[in-house]
Amino acid sequence: MAFIAAKSVRGVRPKICMVFFDEESERICSELGYDLILPSAELREHLDSKLVTTRLGNEVGAPSVPNILVTVQSYDELIAKTTEAGLGSDLVIQTAYGDSGKTTFFIDDEAGWKKNVKEIVGTEVKVMKRINNRPIAVEAVLTRSGTVVGPLMTELTGHPALTPYRGGWCGNEMFPDVLDDDLRRRATELVRRLGDALGREGYRGFFEVDVLVDVDSNEAYLGELNPRISGASAITNVTAGAYADIPLFAFHLLEFMDVEFDLDVDEINERWLELASADLWSHMVIKETSPVVELITSSAPTGQYAIDRSGALVFRRAALDWHQLQNEQEAFFLRIYGAGDYRWKGADLGVVVTKGRVQHSVGNGPFTLTIRAKHLVEAFREQYSGLPLKDVNPPAQTAGNSTIK
Repeated sequence: MAFIAAKSVRGVRPKICMVFFDEESERICSELGYDLILPSAELREHLDSKLVTTRLGNEVGAPSVPNILVTVQSYDELIAKTTEAGLGSDLVIQTAYGDSGKTTFFIDDEAGWKKNVKEIVGTEVKVMKRINNRPIAVEAVLTRSGTVVGPLMTELTGHPALTPYRGGWCGNEMFPDVLDDDLRRRATELVRRLGDALGREGYRGFFEVDVLVDVDSNEAYLGELNPRISGASAITNVTAGAYADIPLFAFHLLEFMDVEFDLDVDEINERWLELASADLWSHMVIKETSPVVELITSSAPTGQYAIDRSGALVFRRAALDWHQLQNEQEAFFLRIYGAGDYRWKGADLGVVVTKGRVQHSVGNGPFTLTIRAKHLVEAFREQYSGLPLKDVNPPAQTAGNSTIK
Protein backbone atom coordinates (compact mmCIF):
# COMPACT_ATOMS: atom_id res chain seq x y z
CA MET A 1 0.00 0.00 0.00
CA ALA A 2 2.86 2.36 0.83
CA PHE A 3 4.59 1.61 -2.47
CA ILE A 4 1.39 2.14 -4.45
CA ALA A 5 0.65 5.38 -2.60
CA ALA A 6 4.14 6.66 -3.41
CA LYS A 7 3.58 6.03 -7.14
CA SER A 8 -0.04 7.19 -7.37
CA VAL A 9 -1.36 10.36 -8.98
CA ARG A 10 -4.01 12.29 -7.09
CA GLY A 11 -7.48 11.59 -8.47
CA VAL A 12 -6.39 8.51 -10.44
CA ARG A 13 -7.34 5.08 -9.08
CA PRO A 14 -4.40 2.64 -9.02
CA LYS A 15 -4.85 -0.35 -11.35
CA ILE A 16 -3.81 -3.78 -10.08
CA CYS A 17 -3.00 -6.86 -12.17
CA MET A 18 -1.90 -10.25 -10.85
CA VAL A 19 -1.62 -13.85 -11.98
CA PHE A 20 -3.77 -15.52 -9.32
CA PHE A 21 -6.47 -13.85 -7.25
CA ASP A 22 -9.74 -14.70 -5.56
CA GLU A 23 -12.79 -13.04 -4.00
CA GLU A 24 -10.69 -11.83 -1.07
CA SER A 25 -8.26 -10.11 -3.46
CA GLU A 26 -11.24 -8.40 -5.10
CA ARG A 27 -12.61 -7.29 -1.73
CA ILE A 28 -9.26 -5.85 -0.63
CA CYS A 29 -8.84 -3.90 -3.88
CA SER A 30 -12.37 -2.54 -3.54
CA GLU A 31 -11.78 -1.43 0.05
CA LEU A 32 -8.53 0.31 -0.84
CA GLY A 33 -9.91 2.06 -3.92
CA TYR A 34 -7.88 0.05 -6.43
CA ASP A 35 -9.13 -1.19 -9.80
CA LEU A 36 -8.40 -4.91 -10.31
CA ILE A 37 -8.03 -4.94 -14.10
CA LEU A 38 -9.02 -8.55 -14.66
CA PRO A 39 -12.29 -10.42 -15.19
CA SER A 40 -14.01 -11.49 -11.98
CA ALA A 41 -12.70 -14.43 -9.96
CA GLU A 42 -16.10 -16.09 -10.32
CA LEU A 43 -15.97 -15.90 -14.12
CA ARG A 44 -12.36 -17.06 -14.24
CA GLU A 45 -13.17 -20.07 -12.05
CA HIS A 46 -16.09 -20.97 -14.32
CA LEU A 47 -14.06 -20.72 -17.53
CA ASP A 48 -11.04 -22.52 -16.06
CA SER A 49 -12.95 -25.80 -16.25
CA LYS A 50 -11.71 -28.06 -19.04
CA LEU A 51 -15.29 -29.22 -19.53
CA VAL A 52 -16.57 -25.67 -20.01
CA THR A 53 -13.74 -24.91 -22.46
CA THR A 54 -14.64 -27.99 -24.51
CA ARG A 55 -18.31 -27.03 -24.70
CA LEU A 56 -17.56 -23.40 -25.61
CA GLY A 57 -15.15 -24.51 -28.32
CA ASN A 58 -17.72 -26.87 -29.80
CA GLU A 59 -20.25 -24.02 -29.96
CA VAL A 60 -17.98 -21.82 -32.11
CA GLY A 61 -16.34 -24.45 -34.32
CA ALA A 62 -13.13 -24.86 -32.35
CA PRO A 63 -13.21 -28.63 -31.68
CA SER A 64 -11.13 -30.53 -29.14
CA VAL A 65 -9.40 -33.86 -29.72
CA PRO A 66 -12.20 -36.46 -30.29
CA ASN A 67 -13.74 -36.90 -26.85
CA ILE A 68 -16.75 -37.53 -24.69
CA LEU A 69 -17.77 -35.79 -21.45
CA VAL A 70 -19.06 -38.51 -19.13
CA THR A 71 -19.39 -39.77 -15.58
CA VAL A 72 -18.36 -43.41 -15.19
CA GLN A 73 -18.28 -45.85 -12.27
CA SER A 74 -16.16 -48.70 -13.63
CA TYR A 75 -13.53 -49.57 -16.22
CA ASP A 76 -16.01 -51.72 -18.14
CA GLU A 77 -18.44 -48.79 -18.33
CA LEU A 78 -15.62 -46.50 -19.52
CA ILE A 79 -14.58 -48.85 -22.32
CA ALA A 80 -18.20 -49.40 -23.37
CA LYS A 81 -18.73 -45.65 -23.74
CA THR A 82 -15.43 -44.96 -25.52
CA THR A 83 -15.97 -47.88 -27.92
CA GLU A 84 -19.41 -46.56 -28.77
CA ALA A 85 -17.92 -43.10 -29.42
CA GLY A 86 -15.13 -44.53 -31.59
CA LEU A 87 -12.33 -43.44 -29.23
CA GLY A 88 -10.84 -46.89 -28.65
CA SER A 89 -9.15 -47.93 -25.40
CA ASP A 90 -5.92 -45.90 -25.46
CA LEU A 91 -7.23 -42.87 -23.61
CA VAL A 92 -6.38 -39.56 -21.94
CA ILE A 93 -8.73 -38.56 -19.11
CA GLN A 94 -8.90 -35.11 -17.52
CA THR A 95 -10.93 -33.83 -14.60
CA ALA A 96 -12.47 -30.35 -14.81
CA TYR A 97 -9.70 -28.64 -12.85
CA GLY A 98 -6.00 -29.32 -12.45
CA ASP A 99 -2.55 -27.74 -12.58
CA SER A 100 0.51 -28.74 -14.63
CA GLY A 101 -0.76 -32.20 -15.52
CA LYS A 102 -1.66 -33.31 -11.99
CA THR A 103 -5.17 -34.38 -13.09
CA THR A 104 -4.36 -35.69 -16.57
CA PHE A 105 -4.35 -39.50 -16.65
CA PHE A 106 -3.08 -41.78 -19.44
CA ILE A 107 -5.02 -45.05 -19.36
CA ASP A 108 -4.66 -47.91 -21.82
CA ASP A 109 -5.62 -50.88 -19.63
CA GLU A 110 -7.43 -51.78 -16.41
CA ALA A 111 -4.24 -51.42 -14.35
CA GLY A 112 -4.02 -47.77 -15.37
CA TRP A 113 -7.67 -47.33 -14.43
CA LYS A 114 -7.15 -48.83 -10.97
CA LYS A 115 -4.17 -46.58 -10.34
CA ASN A 116 -6.23 -43.41 -10.89
CA VAL A 117 -9.76 -44.60 -10.13
CA LYS A 118 -10.24 -42.39 -7.04
CA GLU A 119 -9.70 -39.24 -9.12
CA ILE A 120 -12.10 -40.30 -11.88
CA VAL A 121 -15.09 -42.19 -10.49
CA GLY A 122 -18.26 -40.28 -9.73
CA THR A 123 -17.29 -36.96 -11.36
CA GLU A 124 -17.77 -35.71 -14.90
CA VAL A 125 -14.54 -36.04 -16.85
CA LYS A 126 -13.25 -35.41 -20.34
CA VAL A 127 -12.20 -38.67 -22.03
CA MET A 128 -10.11 -38.21 -25.18
CA LYS A 129 -8.72 -40.47 -27.82
CA ARG A 130 -4.98 -40.52 -27.35
CA ILE A 131 -3.17 -38.94 -30.29
CA ASN A 132 0.45 -38.40 -31.21
CA ASN A 133 0.31 -34.69 -30.48
CA ARG A 134 2.53 -31.66 -30.47
CA PRO A 135 1.29 -29.20 -27.83
CA ILE A 136 1.33 -25.53 -28.83
CA ALA A 137 0.83 -22.63 -26.40
CA VAL A 138 -0.75 -19.38 -27.61
CA GLU A 139 -1.43 -16.26 -25.58
CA ALA A 140 -4.03 -13.75 -26.70
CA VAL A 141 -5.94 -10.68 -25.56
CA LEU A 142 -9.68 -10.27 -26.04
CA THR A 143 -10.36 -6.59 -26.73
CA ARG A 144 -13.54 -4.75 -27.68
CA SER A 145 -12.25 -4.85 -31.29
CA GLY A 146 -11.64 -8.61 -31.29
CA THR A 147 -8.93 -11.06 -30.27
CA VAL A 148 -5.25 -10.19 -30.76
CA VAL A 149 -3.30 -13.47 -31.00
CA GLY A 150 0.30 -13.66 -29.81
CA PRO A 151 3.14 -15.86 -31.09
CA LEU A 152 2.87 -19.66 -31.15
CA MET A 153 5.17 -21.72 -28.93
CA THR A 154 5.74 -25.41 -28.43
CA GLU A 155 5.23 -26.67 -24.90
CA LEU A 156 7.62 -28.62 -22.75
CA THR A 157 5.51 -31.41 -21.29
CA GLY A 158 6.33 -34.30 -19.00
CA HIS A 159 10.14 -34.18 -19.20
CA PRO A 160 11.36 -36.26 -16.20
CA ALA A 161 14.32 -33.93 -15.68
CA LEU A 162 11.91 -31.05 -15.06
CA THR A 163 8.64 -32.38 -13.67
CA PRO A 164 7.37 -35.47 -11.82
CA TYR A 165 4.07 -35.35 -13.74
CA ARG A 166 3.77 -37.32 -16.97
CA GLY A 167 1.48 -34.78 -18.64
CA GLY A 168 2.81 -31.78 -16.74
CA TRP A 169 3.65 -28.47 -18.40
CA CYS A 170 7.23 -27.37 -17.67
CA GLY A 171 8.09 -24.60 -20.13
CA ASN A 172 7.87 -23.30 -23.70
CA GLU A 173 9.95 -22.85 -26.83
CA MET A 174 9.54 -20.26 -29.56
CA PHE A 175 11.40 -20.76 -32.84
CA PRO A 176 10.81 -19.84 -36.51
CA ASP A 177 9.45 -23.16 -37.78
CA VAL A 178 7.35 -24.14 -34.74
CA LEU A 179 4.50 -24.74 -37.24
CA ASP A 180 4.17 -24.34 -40.99
CA ASP A 181 2.17 -21.39 -42.35
CA ASP A 182 -1.02 -23.38 -42.84
CA LEU A 183 -1.04 -24.76 -39.29
CA ARG A 184 -0.15 -21.33 -37.87
CA ARG A 185 -3.22 -19.85 -39.49
CA ARG A 186 -5.49 -22.69 -38.38
CA ALA A 187 -4.21 -22.47 -34.81
CA THR A 188 -4.68 -18.70 -34.81
CA GLU A 189 -8.25 -19.13 -36.08
CA LEU A 190 -9.02 -21.62 -33.28
CA VAL A 191 -7.86 -19.08 -30.70
CA ARG A 192 -9.87 -16.26 -32.28
CA ARG A 193 -13.02 -18.38 -32.32
CA LEU A 194 -12.55 -19.28 -28.68
CA GLY A 195 -12.03 -15.57 -27.97
CA ASP A 196 -15.43 -14.89 -29.54
CA ALA A 197 -17.01 -17.45 -27.20
CA LEU A 198 -15.26 -15.97 -24.16
CA GLY A 199 -16.55 -12.53 -25.09
CA ARG A 200 -20.12 -13.80 -25.04
CA GLU A 201 -19.45 -15.09 -21.51
CA GLY A 202 -18.43 -11.58 -20.42
CA TYR A 203 -14.66 -12.17 -20.46
CA ARG A 204 -12.08 -9.64 -21.65
CA GLY A 205 -8.32 -9.27 -21.46
CA PHE A 206 -5.40 -11.72 -21.39
CA PHE A 207 -5.82 -15.49 -21.80
CA GLU A 208 -3.76 -18.51 -22.88
CA VAL A 209 -4.81 -21.47 -25.01
CA ASP A 210 -3.16 -24.84 -25.57
CA VAL A 211 -3.57 -26.07 -29.14
CA LEU A 212 -2.89 -29.75 -29.85
CA VAL A 213 -1.54 -30.68 -33.29
CA ASP A 214 -1.98 -34.32 -34.33
CA VAL A 215 1.33 -34.99 -36.10
CA ASP A 216 -0.13 -38.06 -37.86
CA SER A 217 -3.19 -36.36 -39.38
CA ASN A 218 -1.96 -32.72 -39.30
CA GLU A 219 -5.19 -31.66 -37.58
CA ALA A 220 -5.22 -28.82 -35.03
CA TYR A 221 -7.44 -29.12 -31.96
CA LEU A 222 -8.39 -26.91 -29.06
CA GLY A 223 -6.68 -28.01 -25.85
CA GLU A 224 -6.94 -26.24 -22.50
CA LEU A 225 -7.76 -22.65 -21.59
CA ASN A 226 -6.00 -20.59 -18.94
CA PRO A 227 -8.25 -17.53 -18.46
CA ARG A 228 -5.47 -15.39 -17.01
CA ILE A 229 -1.89 -14.26 -17.46
CA SER A 230 0.09 -17.49 -17.78
CA GLY A 231 3.54 -18.97 -17.36
CA ALA A 232 4.20 -18.43 -21.07
CA SER A 233 3.98 -14.63 -20.71
CA ALA A 234 7.70 -14.33 -19.98
CA ILE A 235 8.44 -15.42 -23.55
CA THR A 236 5.46 -13.81 -25.29
CA ASN A 237 6.47 -10.32 -24.25
CA VAL A 238 10.12 -10.40 -25.43
CA THR A 239 9.37 -11.31 -29.04
CA ALA A 240 10.15 -9.42 -32.22
CA GLY A 241 6.46 -8.49 -32.34
CA ALA A 242 6.71 -7.02 -28.85
CA TYR A 243 9.52 -4.73 -30.00
CA ALA A 244 8.33 -3.93 -33.52
CA ASP A 245 4.74 -3.32 -32.39
CA ILE A 246 3.88 -3.30 -28.71
CA PRO A 247 3.98 -6.12 -26.13
CA LEU A 248 0.86 -8.28 -26.14
CA PHE A 249 0.23 -7.33 -22.51
CA ALA A 250 -0.13 -3.68 -23.54
CA PHE A 251 -3.37 -4.62 -25.34
CA HIS A 252 -4.66 -5.94 -22.01
CA LEU A 253 -3.82 -2.63 -20.32
CA LEU A 254 -5.48 -0.71 -23.14
CA GLU A 255 -8.69 -2.72 -22.76
CA PHE A 256 -8.99 -1.65 -19.11
CA MET A 257 -8.10 2.03 -19.64
CA ASP A 258 -10.81 4.68 -19.80
CA VAL A 259 -10.07 5.58 -23.41
CA GLU A 260 -11.82 5.02 -26.71
CA PHE A 261 -9.93 2.97 -29.28
CA ASP A 262 -10.47 0.95 -32.42
CA LEU A 263 -8.06 -1.75 -33.56
CA ASP A 264 -7.71 -3.43 -36.94
CA VAL A 265 -7.35 -6.88 -35.37
CA ASP A 266 -7.08 -8.67 -38.73
CA GLU A 267 -4.14 -6.48 -39.75
CA ILE A 268 -2.39 -6.85 -36.39
CA ASN A 269 -2.71 -10.64 -36.40
CA GLU A 270 -1.46 -10.85 -39.98
CA ARG A 271 1.60 -8.74 -39.17
CA TRP A 272 2.35 -10.76 -36.04
CA LEU A 273 2.23 -14.00 -38.01
CA GLU A 274 5.04 -12.63 -40.16
CA LEU A 275 7.09 -11.27 -37.24
CA ALA A 276 6.90 -14.60 -35.40
CA SER A 277 9.37 -16.14 -37.85
CA ALA A 278 12.22 -14.07 -36.37
CA ASP A 279 12.11 -15.26 -32.76
CA LEU A 280 14.09 -17.83 -30.77
CA TRP A 281 13.39 -18.07 -27.03
CA SER A 282 12.92 -20.88 -24.52
CA HIS A 283 12.22 -21.26 -20.84
CA MET A 284 12.16 -24.27 -18.53
CA VAL A 285 10.34 -24.54 -15.20
CA ILE A 286 12.43 -26.68 -12.83
CA LYS A 287 10.24 -28.58 -10.37
CA GLU A 288 11.30 -30.76 -7.49
CA THR A 289 11.06 -34.30 -8.87
CA SER A 290 12.02 -36.39 -5.82
CA PRO A 291 9.56 -37.40 -3.06
CA VAL A 292 11.21 -35.25 -0.40
CA VAL A 293 10.14 -32.53 1.99
CA GLU A 294 13.18 -30.44 2.89
CA LEU A 295 14.10 -27.05 4.28
CA ILE A 296 16.24 -25.42 1.58
CA THR A 297 19.62 -24.34 2.94
CA SER A 298 21.21 -23.07 -0.30
CA SER A 299 19.97 -22.30 -3.81
CA ALA A 300 20.91 -20.66 -7.08
CA PRO A 301 20.44 -16.86 -6.96
CA THR A 302 18.31 -14.97 -9.45
CA GLY A 303 20.43 -13.43 -12.20
CA GLN A 304 22.34 -13.86 -15.44
CA TYR A 305 24.56 -16.91 -16.04
CA ALA A 306 26.88 -18.14 -18.79
CA ILE A 307 28.43 -21.44 -19.79
CA ASP A 308 32.21 -20.95 -19.93
CA ARG A 309 34.74 -22.69 -22.20
CA SER A 310 35.05 -25.62 -19.81
CA GLY A 311 31.29 -26.18 -19.83
CA ALA A 312 30.78 -24.88 -16.29
CA LEU A 313 27.78 -22.72 -15.41
CA VAL A 314 29.05 -19.37 -14.11
CA PHE A 315 27.03 -16.72 -12.27
CA ARG A 316 27.72 -13.39 -13.97
CA ARG A 317 25.61 -10.88 -12.10
CA ALA A 318 22.41 -10.30 -10.20
CA ALA A 319 19.62 -9.23 -12.55
CA LEU A 320 15.85 -9.13 -12.81
CA ASP A 321 15.62 -8.75 -16.59
CA TRP A 322 16.32 -11.43 -19.22
CA HIS A 323 15.84 -9.21 -22.29
CA GLN A 324 19.59 -8.71 -22.72
CA LEU A 325 20.46 -12.36 -23.31
CA GLN A 326 22.46 -12.55 -26.53
CA ASN A 327 22.98 -16.23 -27.39
CA GLU A 328 22.44 -19.80 -26.22
CA GLN A 329 25.58 -19.74 -24.07
CA GLU A 330 23.81 -17.34 -21.71
CA ALA A 331 20.86 -18.01 -19.43
CA PHE A 332 18.71 -16.19 -16.91
CA PHE A 333 17.52 -17.92 -13.74
CA LEU A 334 14.53 -16.72 -11.75
CA ARG A 335 14.62 -18.32 -8.30
CA ILE A 336 11.18 -19.16 -6.90
CA TYR A 337 12.10 -21.02 -3.72
CA GLY A 338 15.34 -20.25 -1.88
CA ALA A 339 17.09 -20.70 1.45
CA GLY A 340 14.57 -20.74 4.30
CA ASP A 341 11.76 -22.07 2.09
CA TYR A 342 10.64 -25.68 1.78
CA ARG A 343 10.73 -27.91 -1.28
CA TRP A 344 8.54 -30.93 -1.98
CA LYS A 345 7.57 -33.10 -4.91
CA GLY A 346 6.15 -30.80 -7.60
CA ALA A 347 7.36 -27.52 -6.08
CA ASP A 348 8.66 -24.94 -8.59
CA LEU A 349 12.30 -24.27 -7.73
CA GLY A 350 12.96 -21.75 -10.48
CA VAL A 351 12.71 -20.82 -14.15
CA VAL A 352 15.51 -20.86 -16.74
CA VAL A 353 15.25 -18.51 -19.74
CA THR A 354 17.57 -18.83 -22.74
CA LYS A 355 17.87 -17.75 -26.37
CA GLY A 356 18.52 -21.29 -27.62
CA ARG A 357 16.41 -24.37 -28.33
CA VAL A 358 15.97 -26.79 -25.42
CA GLN A 359 14.11 -29.61 -27.21
CA HIS A 360 14.69 -31.72 -30.29
CA SER A 361 12.96 -34.59 -32.02
CA VAL A 362 13.63 -37.08 -34.77
CA GLY A 363 10.99 -36.82 -37.49
CA ASN A 364 7.55 -36.79 -35.88
CA GLY A 365 8.84 -38.54 -32.78
CA PRO A 366 8.45 -37.20 -29.25
CA PHE A 367 10.41 -34.19 -28.07
CA THR A 368 13.36 -34.80 -25.76
CA LEU A 369 15.54 -32.28 -23.96
CA THR A 370 18.77 -31.33 -25.69
CA ILE A 371 22.12 -32.18 -24.07
CA ARG A 372 22.61 -28.46 -23.36
CA ALA A 373 19.19 -28.16 -21.71
CA LYS A 374 19.88 -31.18 -19.48
CA HIS A 375 23.22 -29.67 -18.53
CA LEU A 376 21.56 -26.38 -17.51
CA VAL A 377 18.92 -28.17 -15.42
CA GLU A 378 21.51 -30.33 -13.66
CA ALA A 379 23.77 -27.33 -13.01
CA PHE A 380 20.99 -25.35 -11.35
CA ARG A 381 19.76 -28.35 -9.36
CA GLU A 382 23.28 -28.91 -8.00
CA GLN A 383 23.13 -25.49 -6.34
CA TYR A 384 20.18 -26.59 -4.19
CA SER A 385 20.68 -28.39 -0.90
CA GLY A 386 18.43 -28.92 2.09
CA LEU A 387 17.65 -30.57 5.40
CA PRO A 388 15.04 -33.34 5.63
CA LEU A 389 11.98 -32.28 7.58
CA LYS A 390 12.82 -34.66 10.45
CA ASP A 391 16.16 -32.86 10.96
CA VAL A 392 14.70 -29.36 11.09
CA ASN A 393 14.53 -27.94 14.61
CA PRO A 394 11.38 -25.95 15.33
CA PRO A 395 12.08 -22.24 15.99
CA ALA A 396 12.40 -21.21 19.61
CA GLN A 397 9.48 -19.23 21.02
CA THR A 398 9.99 -16.70 23.80
CA ALA A 399 7.35 -16.34 26.53
CA GLY A 400 8.22 -13.80 29.20
CA ASN A 401 11.77 -14.56 30.34
CA SER A 402 11.71 -18.21 29.43
CA THR A 403 12.54 -19.87 26.12
CA ILE A 404 10.26 -22.65 24.92
CA LYS A 405 11.38 -25.16 22.29
